[in-house]
Amino acid sequence: MTTTTLTQEQEAYVATIVAVAARDDSIARVLREICALDGAVRGGALDLVGGALRGADHDVTACLDALRRDEIARRIAEHLGPPG
Repeated sequence: MTTTTLTQEQEAYVATIVAVAARDDSIARVLREICALDGAVRGGALDLVGGALRGADHDVTACLDALRRDEIARRIAEHLGPPG
C-alpha cells in the first residue's frame, strides 16, 4: 500500500479516529469496511450514513467528510488493517 503524505491536521484526525476505533471494536469493524471501499462506493455509503445522522454534531459530520478523502481512508486502513 502506498503511503500518502498528510498534513499535521490530517494526521491528527487519523490518529483520533484510530484511537476511537482501538477502544471500540464495533467502530473498528465499520471503519475497516468503509475504508476498504472504492472511493465512489465509499462516498455513496457515507451519503447514506450522513442522511441517517442528519442534524448530528459537527464532529460527526467532519469525520464523515474526512472519510470521503482517499488519502484519509487509506491511512486509516493502514492502521486498522483489512476487513474480515
